[in-house]
Amino acid sequence: MPIDAARALAADPRQGEIGWDHKDIQLYHLGLGAGSSLHGNSLATDPDELRYTLESKLHVLPSFATVAGAGMAMLGGLAAPGIEVNLANVLHGGHSIELHRPIPVQGRATSSSRVAAVYDKGKAAVIVLRSEVADADGPLWTSDAQIFVRGEGGFGGERGPSVRGELPDRAPDRTEERPIREEQALLYRLSGDWNPLHADPEFAKLAGFDKPILHGLCSYGMTLKAVVDTALGGDVSRVRAYRTRFAGIVFPGETLRIRMWQEPGRVLVSVTAAERGDAPVLADTVVEHA
Repeated sequence: MPIDAARALAADPRQGEIGWDHKDIQLYHLGLGAGSSLHGNSLATDPDELRYTLESKLHVLPSFATVAGAGMAMLGGLAAPGIEVNLANVLHGGHSIELHRPIPVQGRATSSSRVAAVYDKGKAAVIVLRSEVADADGPLWTSDAQIFVRGEGGFGGERGPSVRGELPDRAPDRTEERPIREEQALLYRLSGDWNPLHADPEFAKLAGFDKPILHGLCSYGMTLKAVVDTALGGDVSRVRAYRTRFAGIVFPGETLRIRMWQEPGRVLVSVTAAERGDAPVLADTVVEHA
């Protein structure tokens, strides 16, 4: 079988060294739209935005964990023993991160990556690729990528847990709109995701899209930034965990509509594409916080 779940789960973790500095942090934040003009206001030198773009004031948005080391932990997981799949059938179905402490502006760390679970969804398989990152001071974060592989189900494995969640039956506590710049995918991909689907119109058409689409993890980072900047008072250190399911696509030039429901210790979030009738982009999205 292309996926040997028992072999994949029993394989030794893949170890690797990763490093980053303020330039990697700044590039990532710029790829999320930090410092751009929103609603006609020039915010490039706004003190709240300088926390994302100026090295002397820099803090680190926790979703940087998805690109630290150019995101190689997730790619390495797909090369694990027992995992032989056609990359054309692979979709990034969801992502979660758990923060053990704030990410430093500069660091070197060890990443340990393994297949944490393999689920049988019938017509597809879901592979959970887990990376645990620690530096000399101890654990930094744990990141789980849920990889959906079409055509690889039906092997008799566990179906796995359902992460679908219901939103409160009331109006959101706040709604934020975040425009996506036309060149944003071109900038975001410099943080390590070089898939031509996000840059090359001809490749995008082969994949069934009218034009290149934005990276799902870019929408993921933009959403967390909006939650931190509004519901969490701009304090990145309050984020404890963040998870989402990728429910649809969004194109550069469109607008993310981010609805938030605040509950004790967490913010529930819905993200849609405003110009396409609120088509889903991110679902089952939760930010857990201190």
